[in-house]
Amino acid sequence: MKKNMGSADRIIRFLLVIVIAALYFTGVINGILAVLLIAFGVIFLLTGFAGFCPLYFPFGISTGKKEKTA
Repeated sequence: MKKNMGSADRIIRFLLVIVIAALYFTGVINGILAVLLIAFGVIFLLTGFAGFCPLYFPFGISTGKKEKTA
């Protein structure tokens, strides 16, 4: 599994997780919306830690640094 996410992409995902958690714990979101956003938050958290986004792979997208070829 080759990493396809750069630092900025990972930081944005982690910030979104923090916002979703804050909204949930302050009671701003609840019910179905809360469940959906928490599910997305967990996915963002896992993909952020792994550095690999499965949705980027089929489209050949990479937000990471370009590797130099010799």
